[in-house]
Amino acid sequence: MRSSVATATIQPETAIPLKATTVSEHDKFFWAYTEEPHRTRRQAIIKAHPEVTKLCGPEPLTKYCVLGVVALQLACAIALRHTAVLSLPFFLTAYIIGATANQNLFLAIHEISHNLAFRSPTANRLFAVFANLPIGLPYSAAFRPYHLTHHKSLGVDGLDTDLPTALEALFLDSLLGKAFFCTFQILFYALRPMLVYQLPLTTLHLFNIGTQLLFDYLLVTTFGAKPLVYLILSSFLAGSLHPCAGHFIAEHYVFDREALASKALAKTDALVPETFSYYGPLNLLTYNVGLHNEHHDFPAVPWTRLPALHELAKEFYADLPCHTSWTWVIWQFVWDREVGLWCRVKRKEGGRKVGGKGWKEEELGANERGGIPGVK
Repeated sequence: MRSSVATATIQPETAIPLKATTVSEHDKFFWAYTEEPHRTRRQAIIKAHPEVTKLCGPEPLTKYCVLGVVALQLACAIALRHTAVLSLPFFLTAYIIGATANQNLFLAIHEISHNLAFRSPTANRLFAVFANLPIGLPYSAAFRPYHLTHHKSLGVDGLDTDLPTALEALFLDSLLGKAFFCTFQILFYALRPMLVYQLPLTTLHLFNIGTQLLFDYLLVTTFGAKPLVYLILSSFLAGSLHPCAGHFIAEHYVFDREALASKALAKTDALVPETFSYYGPLNLLTYNVGLHNEHHDFPAVPWTRLPALHELAKEFYADLPCHTSWTWVIWQFVWDREVGLWCRVKRKEGGRKVGGKGWKEEELGANERGGIPGVK
């Protein structure tokens, strides 16, 4: 089956030599014994283009986009208060408008988790709670430490909660299993982190939960239950069989598994990318999250400047494999026998090693101050 990944030769200076191997016939993940690739490429880009650091820092436009999408979702939710939940207008509104809007808010919270809406870290934390409101369930406070750990320890087994567990990969290693995963992947991403490792409960978590419950209570008591049903349905559909949900799979699953396997069997060092960018129109609705190699290389560069980063360091990105369609990613993931939940690169250690008293701005986000509870 034709891959959705555009492949090319990877330049040696832009990737880390990776010896990929499987542990056993019961563990088909590809295990790496090197550091994740983004720190090395970031250092190489800074050396070649020192001016790249000027792209780092908050984007003022983000807060206005969030305000607009929150207002849109509240307007739709209230407008549907007299519409039957089990009706075509209700479902289509939730799928076309609601799921797209809530995916946008998921990714707004992703941006905000890197301190890219305001200069003040506290302002970012509070604004993430606000952006969380139309999602219906509290998650912004918990998302941040899990996500920053994903950056700091990409692919590290037991730390990176974006990785599927062996149990998931084993039981969902079939067409129906993969279809089930794609349909309910939002639940996997919501529940898996808590099973991998637990976060310390902080005041921010309590504030996030309390604010969300108060908002939901006021919405239901004022307009009835249907608006809240609309918001939660929108969140579910945003992480289900929706074009924008393709980014969850496209970002780190290795689709060219046959080539990777042949290199592993040959026991040769292979330049294997484990992050994939998407260059297509849906980036306009998703804070350019498709530029995922660029984002992992420079988490402190906001969405509006990721295209500039790509252009500035084009020689580092032009030859990397990439996706051109998130819809095709989902289709291929389900139907291609060679692609599935096993198609991830894992490592026991060798995640990003950070020295000194704290992380630099370009490591995890802008204007970080001190330690972050829950980040490992």
